[in-house]
Amino acid sequence: MFRVPFLFAIALAIAFGGGILSTLSALNATVGFGAIKLGAWDAFPSAHTIDADPYAKSHRARAGALLYGTAEALAFTASVDDTGEKLLGSCRYRLTGTTPPSRLWTLYTADAANRPLPIAAGLPGAYNSWTVLRKADSSVTIDIAANAQSGNWLAVPPADNFKLVLTLLDTPTAGSSGVIDLGMPHITRIGCGDA
Repeated sequence: MFRVPFLFAIALAIAFGGGILSTLSALNATVGFGAIKLGAWDAFPSAHTIDADPYAKSHRARAGALLYGTAEALAFTASVDDTGEKLLGSCRYRLTGTTPPSRLWTLYTADAANRPLPIAAGLPGAYNSWTVLRKADSSVTIDIAANAQSGNWLAVPPADNFKLVLTLLDTPTAGSSGVIDLGMPHITRIGCGDA
């Protein structure tokens, strides 16, 4: 007597549960289509525009992130180094090179949801183009590690994976198709643990 309604309820639970889980998985997996990969860095130039695909719009709505106009900013993220290995808080990295032209850029460490990592008070948790020490050729070298380093040092908690977020503000590359020709800073693993 209750067998048919019970089986019907199980089928509905599986269908709705599977649909919701697959949708959440798709939203967490990507910001949208149209990604540009430059070395270890990824960007989604159209993710904040009116031309964004439905996944990007849903991702934006779910995250509640600040939206940039087409020519206002372009955010790059890196969750791996130049060799393709995940960025780990237990390792030391060196970011070297120049950033693409922009009026201002910011760099910080973030978790998987792009939230800034919690850094102890007094430690450098972010840099921008005005506070970083530059070489004579305008290139930068930033050491990323849990322990203090000389020069430009970006502190990370000695824990799990992290990613770097480099945001270029007021940049001519954000509104053009020349973004593929950009030179991005290199991320090199220096060592892990006591090595």
